[in-house]
Amino acid sequence: MERRIRPFDHDRDLDDVVRIWREVRWIESGAEHAKAVGLFLEDVDSEVGTLDDTPECLVVRRPGRITYDTTDLPLVAVAAVTTSHVGRKLGFASTMTARAVAAGGHGGAAVAALGMFEQGFYDRFGFATGSYDHRAAFDPQTLRVGHIPYRTPVRLGPEDASDMAAALRNRMAHHGAVTLDGDAWQRAEISWIEDPIALGYRDETGELTHFLAGSLKEEHGPLDISMLAYRTIEELMELLRLLRELGDQVRSVVMNEPPMVQLQVLLDTPMRHRPQTRLPGSESSYVAWWQLRILDLAACVAARRWEGEPIAFDLRLSDPVADHLDAADLGGWTGIGGDYSIRIAAESTVDSGHRGGLPVVECDVGALTRLWFGVASAAALAVTHRFSAPSDLVDRLDHAFRLPPTVPGIYF
Repeated sequence: MERRIRPFDHDRDLDDVVRIWREVRWIESGAEHAKAVGLFLEDVDSEVGTLDDTPECLVVRRPGRITYDTTDLPLVAVAAVTTSHVGRKLGFASTMTARAVAAGGHGGAAVAALGMFEQGFYDRFGFATGSYDHRAAFDPQTLRVGHIPYRTPVRLGPEDASDMAAALRNRMAHHGAVTLDGDAWQRAEISWIEDPIALGYRDETGELTHFLAGSLKEEHGPLDISMLAYRTIEELMELLRLLRELGDQVRSVVMNEPPMVQLQVLLDTPMRHRPQTRLPGSESSYVAWWQLRILDLAACVAARRWEGEPIAFDLRLSDPVADHLDAADLGGWTGIGGDYSIRIAAESTVDSGHRGGLPVVECDVGALTRLWFGVASAAALAVTHRFSAPSDLVDRLDHAFRLPPTVPGIYF
């Protein structure tokens, strides 16, 4: 059988991709779910791995941005890595994921990110685990937001997907926030929500400013919130007040804790109510479901603005994605491994080669990414990852990269 990797053709390949997604149970049978797959694959760069020209694997690249502290960096989201039962163990997923990373790097993305099915598989391409999402469960009637004026929300549906996508792009910035370009993916995401509920608020011009969306399968919950967008803390509080009013019926809400807000302090006697409001599928948890990696070292270094005493070091960086790429493909991008000299300061810089006379950090790109985004300290990385540096430099790096949690704020 002839194996080949080629660009995804929407008209030619969509039915086969739908077949793959149904085969692996990503979607259910029915025209509505198939239509959503078509929407998801609009206006993106995708590749398929084929056997005798029949698609058996799909990898999608979607452009966007990620906020690093206060700087927006171009991002490529590697999404929907899906292999049929027939196409497994043929190297499609590994080769095509590496190609997606290389295409992002060659195309100018500074960072790549993906949602992982399990930790470990994507490490071979330089990806490293991101920060935890705190999945909080609570009785909405215990929210201490009664002082917030209540306004009647508007009901939202698939026809409002473009407005929801815009609201997500315009939402309040925070470290690690991910936004994706385009609108079609949002129409797909809304279509895939089972038993959906979506409510929000528009301003006097009709613009959707803040909203929440999720799934309510049973009368009393849990209400599982999967999308949340707001531009200000005040708008977040209004959404929480909306949830409180739904508490007449809904006994449990499950949602990712919003960045910069600790939900527990907004609850009335949270410890007392916790065992009384637990419904099936309604429990708090911590999980790191996503991974990221640096693609453009210069862009990521420049984004770190450190007002403390400048730190200079030489870096010997390895990038495992190079083992999965042919230098002749995708513009010759084969990762960012090499020797560098880095200075962390109010205006951080990176130069090729070692300057000499400086302490040396040796690590792979995954460890460097976790340090750079503040996901893990240098001291911890020295124990858990391939990361070595003099102890006094480790201490200084730990001070320079004390950043808030790197929270994407959306699923991808």
